[in-house]
Amino acid sequence: MPSARQPDRATLHVTGPDARHFLQNLITTELDGMPDAEARPGALLTPQGKILFDFLVSNLSDGIRLDIAASARDAFAKRLQLYRLRAKVEIAPSEEAVAAAWDTDVPGLRDMRFPDRTVLRLYGPEAEGADDEAGAYRAIRIADGVAEAEVDFPSGDVFPHDVLLDQNGGVSFRKGCFVGQEVVSRMQHRGTARRRIMVLRADSHITPGANVEAGGKTIGTVLSSADTVAMAMIRIDRLADALRADLQPTADGVAVSAEVPAWAGYALPEAGGSEEA
Repeated sequence: MPSARQPDRATLHVTGPDARHFLQNLITTELDGMPDAEARPGALLTPQGKILFDFLVSNLSDGIRLDIAASARDAFAKRLQLYRLRAKVEIAPSEEAVAAAWDTDVPGLRDMRFPDRTVLRLYGPEAEGADDEAGAYRAIRIADGVAEAEVDFPSGDVFPHDVLLDQNGGVSFRKGCFVGQEVVSRMQHRGTARRRIMVLRADSHITPGANVEAGGKTIGTVLSSADTVAMAMIRIDRLADALRADLQPTADGVAVSAEVPAWAGYALPEAGGSEEA
């Protein structure tokens, strides 16, 4: 099977009688009714609505698994402990292996960040036998516009809408309060998100970290690249203006096309649209 070990990912297990209720009131993900076969995206936000940590969430028999960048796991655990108070929960790191698999029907959890492609998350013994195809998986992730904190964007600098958590079910706008909920709900209802992940394509290599420009003005930044395909954070209002003016977007001098990820439902703003920062 095509698969890839994820040594840069690690998991936390939040267990105990209050585990689900504890997290339901903290993170952006809807946990009530979450199927055992899914791994859902989610985040813990600042009170100002920016992402502190992003992760995948899945069920355990006695609680919840949180799959996060390995470099952020300890800080995430400490942050969760601050909210624990008298809740009957245990927050513990796990040594289980993490892997991704695709184009296969092996047992695994459906990674819901990929609505149009079957990508699975594997843990423990299932992950230990994964292939060493990290480059192939990374290329799939970039081409699908699936961004991850620590490797693609810095924590604390983006809103959930910026990295499309509003598009893939990573934010619930129907459940009760969670940290930062007021800000992201306001962005949702007012339609004020104007920075978005977009997929770039070119005829030659796209440089990670390069500014995306049009008409001499910066309209975004390349986050990650897989040669001629890249993922960028784009000011969609500025891109829309550039396209209406028939200006060619470039990244480090390379002509690029910018596409909304096929699975995402947002569109470029109409002329004269007014949006907040």
